Amino acid sequence: MTPPFSLTRTKPGYLLAAAVMASAMGFIDSSVTAIALPAIRASLGGTLATAAWVQAGYLLAVTALVLVGGAMSDRFGVVRVFQGGILAFMAASVLCALAPSMPLMIAARMLQGLGAAFMVPGSMTLVSRAYGRADRGRALGLWAAASTATTAAGPILGGLVLTLGGPEVWRVIFALNLPLGAGALWLLARHAVPDQGRPGTPVDIWGGVLAALGLGAMAVALTEGEALAVPAAAIAIAAAIGFLWVESRLPAPMIRLDLFRDRAFSAVNLATLLLYIGLNGVSFYLPMTAISVWHVTPLGVTAAFLPISISIALLSGRAGRLAERIGFGWPLTIGSLIVALAYGLIAVFAPAQDFWHLTAPFCLLTGLGLALVVGPLTACVMAAAPERDQGAASGINNATARAAGLIAVALMGRIALWSYGPVSPEMPGFGLAQSSGAHDAASSLAFAHIAATCSLMALAAAAVSAFGLIRRG
Repeated sequence: MTPPFSLTRTKPGYLLAAAVMASAMGFIDSSVTAIALPAIRASLGGTLATAAWVQAGYLLAVTALVLVGGAMSDRFGVVRVFQGGILAFMAASVLCALAPSMPLMIAARMLQGLGAAFMVPGSMTLVSRAYGRADRGRALGLWAAASTATTAAGPILGGLVLTLGGPEVWRVIFALNLPLGAGALWLLARHAVPDQGRPGTPVDIWGGVLAALGLGAMAVALTEGEALAVPAAAIAIAAAIGFLWVESRLPAPMIRLDLFRDRAFSAVNLATLLLYIGLNGVSFYLPMTAISVWHVTPLGVTAAFLPISISIALLSGRAGRLAERIGFGWPLTIGSLIVALAYGLIAVFAPAQDFWHLTAPFCLLTGLGLALVVGPLTACVMAAAPERDQGAASGINNATARAAGLIAVALMGRIALWSYGPVSPEMPGFGLAQSSGAHDAASSLAFAHIAATCSLMALAAAAVSAFGLIRRG
């Protein structure tokens, strides 16, 4: 029997399907963009910094507003805000597919991030409220499994389209969101009961504004030249201080700072930040290097990444059960060490430019490490927070992981620019296709430095997990 606050007027499975379809849009776009970026950059032009902003703009909007999106759902109703997020994401997808230039593509991607920020909290809440307590865990498990499947299938579909299509076929990938969004909206209109929300519930707008300002200024400081980087860094620091001041005084802040008084909660979120900086850095810049410099097809790159998703899907549940017996610290430490080893080996062998023999096998090793981390990490976050703060704790960790993606794209781009060296007609810049041995060598070395930095991030995550989460007698 469904509870009184159920949002469905018929079978809850229809709302589960709507949540999966909407989530698929965000997951597919996020994972496919890195594969499609070489084609987008070749079509629209632009520098490495503008190419990085295609991903960073999306992550900036999601990271800054995802907690505000959750608060808006509470205030105005889950169904209404969820529908609004889907509509915004679909409209932005059309703009991405039609974008004639990099600045307009970046603006459209930021609008996509805005839509995703209002979709992400609504999807899980929708499923949770549509099912009774006895069936809720199974339903959320199905939602997570479907999300993992779409995350894995998205790059494969995108890689196939990019490999078989022409230079402008990348536009089709964004258009694929339209039938998914339309299907989700139809299911919601037919089967969902719009809830009234909680009128009068405060929404932390100032927190969202300061978060967006701080994260955006940080990204500018890491991607642009010194003339912009220095003032942007000052703005980022001032915004961060202002954000902490506002969050410590509001009655309903987007981030509950008092949760960080718990050592385990602080440690697991710091480990999340460090590990996901490494994960996003390699995930974003490896496809760019492999496709443009090592001449691997987009489909080939996605095939090499597939074992990561398969390993997580098959092993993360077992790792979670293991963590319940031996504690969260050991799986998180060992898993992070395996990821650090994999990225370190990728860094060592990147200059050889042998993707299939000296890079792809280490992607499987990365998957094994992440399989040890993903389940215990989520469980550790929830275990470290009091029962009444479970939602806030999950939101903070989700925002931390997304902030790590933004930092990774910006920071690793800066490392690539520094390592590649001056741009010239013979040396067009990191990540561009050019039949030149010197260009290929410089790009491969730049990616090796990226992978080495990501390895150090994963190693730091292992150290934080070991000292912060492993209990000592």
